[in-house]
Amino acid sequence: MKTIAFFNNKGGVGKTTLVYHLAWMFADMGHDVIAADLDPQSNLTSMFLDEDRLEELWPDGKHANTIHGVIEPILRGIGDIQAPHVEVIATQMGLQSGALGLIAGDLALSGFEDKLSDAWPRCHNRDESAFRTMTAFYRAILIAAEQRSAELVLVDVGPNLGAINRAALIASQYVVIPLASDLYSLQGLRNLGPQLRLWREAWGELRGKSPDPDLSLPSGDMCPTGYVVMQHATRGERPVKAYLRWMDRIPDEYRRSVANEPRDASVHVENDPYCLAALKHYRSLMPLAMEARKPMFRLKPADGAIGAHAQAVRDCYTDFHALARQILSAIGA
Repeated sequence: MKTIAFFNNKGGVGKTTLVYHLAWMFADMGHDVIAADLDPQSNLTSMFLDEDRLEELWPDGKHANTIHGVIEPILRGIGDIQAPHVEVIATQMGLQSGALGLIAGDLALSGFEDKLSDAWPRCHNRDESAFRTMTAFYRAILIAAEQRSAELVLVDVGPNLGAINRAALIASQYVVIPLASDLYSLQGLRNLGPQLRLWREAWGELRGKSPDPDLSLPSGDMCPTGYVVMQHATRGERPVKAYLRWMDRIPDEYRRSVANEPRDASVHVENDPYCLAALKHYRSLMPLAMEARKPMFRLKPADGAIGAHAQAVRDCYTDFHALARQILSAIGA
């Protein structure tokens, strides 16, 4: 099982849309996949599920079938995690496709922030309950992956450097960073890279202090796998000049802030091995996909994908398929 978090502490870059489409693409390629929505905003969950199902998952009272239901005993101080419910999104439809499941998000997850903030320093004191709190997401993912025989778990997190994201990142082996072609994403890299290193080093020290040898602990690798440049506009086959201004600065900033390597002036997005993909803006496809409740590359003529849209759907499939293969290669899957 490989666990990949998609993270940028700058919001609005298309991170959740990326996770949604890659989850479908990996399943199309034959992999059994779980998407874990660990962002309290729960946008990934609302992309997968219609309002009727969301209303069932988020009733008045307890939310037993969401990520909040998993951690509620810890939050209330009455026990350990509950086994997660995995919402079936797609079943295996033959030899060429895998299954897709979802650990549903919950707006109430934000209440776990304070509990996680309190647990982090108590791990230094070998407090068993603190370690159970810090590893709740990781252990829930392990149980879900075992239930569904999942090969890949894609983790969506919020755009911040808070305690929930720290626990989610610790639970992840790999980190993919979606970026927009703008100044804000460059600044986000400057914040994100050093913080990942601090969390990795701190958890490496803490995990040796766990008093329970039988408690499953994540390695906390959070290995930066690369970046994806999102939603740039193109003229012909090239990004327009306004986007190129910022795109050309991404490889250097990624090396300096995230990979902790010296700069290399000869590297650009087009030849940067850390660049997993530069995805163009599919503009007119996304409204159709939202209406049809399916990924853009699965749109059919009945969904409105006719004429130029039909070619855009084929291009979209090609782009996401190439990105999925690139990610699999990068993580050794």
